[in-house]
Amino acid sequence: MKYVSTRGEAPPLTFDEALLAGLAPDGGLYIPERWPRFSTGDIAAMEGLSYAEIALRVMTPFVGDALPPDDFAAMIEAVYGADNGIFAHADVTPLVPLGRNEWLLELFHGPTLAFKDISLQLIGRLFDHVLARRGGRVTIIGATSGDTGSAAIEAFRGRDNIDIFMLHPVGRVSEVQRRQMTTVMADNVHNIAIEGTFDDCQALLKAAFGDAVFREEMRLSAVNSINWARVMAQTVYYFAAAAALGAPGRSVAFSVPSGNFGNAFAGYVASRMGLPISRLVVATNSNDILARFFESGRYETSRVTPTVSPSMDIQVSSNFERLLYDLYDGDGKDVVRLLDGLAAEGGFTVDGDRLTRARELFTGHRLDDHATEAAIALVHRETGMILDPHTAIGVAAGRARRADESTPMIALGCAHPAKFPDVVARATGVAPALPPRL
Repeated sequence: MKYVSTRGEAPPLTFDEALLAGLAPDGGLYIPERWPRFSTGDIAAMEGLSYAEIALRVMTPFVGDALPPDDFAAMIEAVYGADNGIFAHADVTPLVPLGRNEWLLELFHGPTLAFKDISLQLIGRLFDHVLARRGGRVTIIGATSGDTGSAAIEAFRGRDNIDIFMLHPVGRVSEVQRRQMTTVMADNVHNIAIEGTFDDCQALLKAAFGDAVFREEMRLSAVNSINWARVMAQTVYYFAAAAALGAPGRSVAFSVPSGNFGNAFAGYVASRMGLPISRLVVATNSNDILARFFESGRYETSRVTPTVSPSMDIQVSSNFERLLYDLYDGDGKDVVRLLDGLAAEGGFTVDGDRLTRARELFTGHRLDDHATEAAIALVHRETGMILDPHTAIGVAAGRARRADESTPMIALGCAHPAKFPDVVARATGVAPALPPRL
């Protein structure tokens, strides 16, 4: 398997090369040159398998021969296997019933209580393996709206061949998120608080990667969702959830709280691989650039609004570039043309045929803070469950955009409610406690 840049000007790389590179030298994002396809028989055979077994089947086509198969299988077993010691639930990403044919996919049982742990715990081992084999060293630089930073730090803390620098917007992450990042005393961990928004952090990161001399001197790499391996690892839980609910014999729908679009794009990848997904609901807060795009075909930035769901306070969703590349049939020149319009004019519009294709799978929905808190309160009254604000947006959006009640609707539970205690307590009257290990 080779990886190409969404902007078409970088040479193809193998999986291990794309892993370490993060961002392509032409400023684009790496994406597989072709989508692996699973037959209905392949998907049916996933029924009853463990998460680790499904992970190996889903990710192996993306890795190809870049890693020894036994080594890759051992890494997957160490992270997701029965004796992993990393995830607090034996199923790694358990499905919990919410209502009639409505489910919550809990992705927050990792060490930092966020869905980012599921991919980053594997990526930490992948980096270690590749660097040890090459005798190399890298400097990871990342931008975070909250969860990526703490999950990346947890995955890379104390690793011999890696330094990690994480940028976060000061005052715009929760206190639990801030402490998770800034109380890790490992010598290779460095935090930088930026006076600005997540988009400002992300712009600094892209500028650093865009400086070819600095990038080479520092051996820069990235582990936020611009790194393809993040998307690859997140694709697994779509397969695991769908197989548990009867795929491929029935289709399923997902509602995905979305900021940088990486998690939603992982669902798109699963669909391109053959998983029968009838609908992907892109659930946003007031920073609704993605929801507006799927309504109108216009991708246009506006001011970032602070909300009670800070991990989604984003106006420039990096992974959207990967969707554009696929919608424009792998034409990097078209992607560059659209992104030039974004830089010069603050937005661009895709043509009608491309929007129609996107809408065959995607739909968007927006909730403001008032509606988010109301959704937390409603689910608590209905079920006794306590949701974090991001997950609540996913549940409410899934209900609002549900097309067919006979199709299971799966909302992605992205974070533990204890990471956002103030809004949860205000909505439910219950102050969620942090797990003892945190």
